[in-house]
Amino acid sequence: MIRPVKREDAQDITNIYNHYVQNTVITFEEDCIDSNEMVKRITKVTDLNLPWLVIEKNDTLVGYAYATPWKARSAYRFSVEATVYLSPTQQRKGLGTQLYQALFSELKQQSIHAIMGGITLPNPASVALHEKLGMTKVAHFQQVGFKFGQWLDTGYWQLTLD
Repeated sequence: MIRPVKREDAQDITNIYNHYVQNTVITFEEDCIDSNEMVKRITKVTDLNLPWLVIEKNDTLVGYAYATPWKARSAYRFSVEATVYLSPTQQRKGLGTQLYQALFSELKQQSIHAIMGGITLPNPASVALHEKLGMTKVAHFQQVGFKFGQWLDTGYWQLTLD
């Protein structure tokens, strides 16, 4: 079941996110956050009337996706960056696709024109997800992040909604 986020989801979302902070280079954040910080992040997105969705499986929150403004300047108001995270036990089951499809549908209803997705490279699974949904690679930045003692590249994929 996919539904809008609720404040009570913050701890489950924090648990999923902190796994990636501690164990991967998928996020460039290096310190775990607490549920109070996650509530602030959720509120920041929802106060802008942008979607933050969660997916449940057997009444357990197993993933989430949301959109944030691409840039602050007003001319960018129809462009967003989309993000998706899944519980590590729920990867490669189609849930990321479902979440992104629901998120993109909501963004289209809100007259969003362009969606960007940033990916730490290499990450074949994330690249495949973004390209499966029609996104194309538009940028590659070399050695822009440093985590776990290594320099990391990021790529950006874009989808233009009609």
